[in-house]
Amino acid sequence: MTEPLPPKLTDPQALARARARARLDRAGFLHDEVKLELEERLADVNRRFTAPVLIAPFVEYWADFMPDAPRVLPQDDLGLTEGAHDLVIHAMALHWADDPVGQLVQAARALKPDGLFLGVFFGGESLTELRDVLRQAEIAVMGGLSPRVAPMGDLRDMGGLLGRAGFALPVADTLRKTISYRDIFHLIGDLRDMGETNVLDARHRAAPPRDLFTRADEIYKKTYPFEENRIRSTVEIVFLSGWKPDASQQKPLRPGSAQARLADALGVTEFDETARPVENGS
Repeated sequence: MTEPLPPKLTDPQALARARARARLDRAGFLHDEVKLELEERLADVNRRFTAPVLIAPFVEYWADFMPDAPRVLPQDDLGLTEGAHDLVIHAMALHWADDPVGQLVQAARALKPDGLFLGVFFGGESLTELRDVLRQAEIAVMGGLSPRVAPMGDLRDMGGLLGRAGFALPVADTLRKTISYRDIFHLIGDLRDMGETNVLDARHRAAPPRDLFTRADEIYKKTYPFEENRIRSTVEIVFLSGWKPDASQQKPLRPGSAQARLADALGVTEFDETARPVENGS
């Protein structure tokens, strides 16, 4: 008996069309910020990488970032050579991956021992305001709900994926930003220019009524106002890092194997809360 295929998150044809229409020359500010953040993180590592590779959907816009690194488009099969790279960067695409663990496993296989993986993508707190107002507007206008914003993973879930993919020393952290817009239509315009419109496989294929977004804009302005009669939109950017295991890497000590007391290092007197006080005359 043939096993059913797992449900798809993304419509690949719609995703390709969205990315082809993207205009990062008008709305690439988040990509610019991510580039700067990655450069700072690589500088902190203090290591010279000689065989990097960059996985990114907008390779032309990322041409100024590590220009000597080969470019790979994010797809189910990344086509990376096993053990060929000392640095793999997966930039701004994991939130649309049907199999994010598979993407991380492929990146891990492509790394040399003690090679570094860096991943960056939109996290689960992104567009919380837009999700809420579209939900309210759709119930009011259409009497039901449909998938409109991708269910992006939260930090704890995505950080755990690093361990499942076999990375050592995994770290996950976030950068949150608040962006203001004149109205919901300017926000949606930016999402279109970013290539981040609704490409969910389970989305309604019929064009939504205009009243839906007019109602959503009214709700947005009342519920999430920002200064100067604008609305606010939250963006969460998740950064993942992990190393290909290698014998040279530091290992955590076994519990109870420490050779020095923390109290001595801090120069304080250790207090045992379980000890009973000694009373006079005992």
